[in-house]
Amino acid sequence: MPRRLCLLTAALWWGGITALSFLAVPVLFASLGSPALAGPVAAKLFSMQSYAGLLLGLLLLVLLRQGRASGHPPDAATLTTLGFVLLAMLLALLQEFGVAHKIVTARASGGNLRLWHGIGSAMVLGQWLCSGIVLWRLSASSNRPG
Repeated sequence: MPRRLCLLTAALWWGGITALSFLAVPVLFASLGSPALAGPVAAKLFSMQSYAGLLLGLLLLVLLRQGRASGHPPDAATLTTLGFVLLAMLLALLQEFGVAHKIVTARASGGNLRLWHGIGSAMVLGQWLCSGIVLWRLSASSNRPG
């Protein structure tokens, strides 16, 4: 059961980032037509995505730990998967509590909005790649008998 929950959690994480970043936010900007209107809404969506990523990542850490609670040390494949989960969570934390604030400050003060927006976009892309790798690794391991 934990294996299926891990796979479902990873799929929700990757799918949520995919839907929001590559579908919802671009449609938001295209529909509202004004970055001044769409920007704050997109910022709120990305903030919610960061918190969801942290919660789903934490759930994955618990489930992966529970799946290995047999007293045996985790194998290299599990440690690698855990590393990608932790990296994605770190990116979400940095995005939410560092870069998002810099974007708001740059927008208000005339700072380097382009730089901070690019860094934030790179962090979202990093989360998407890490969660995709986790999903890929978990789906490969779920195909093994046992």
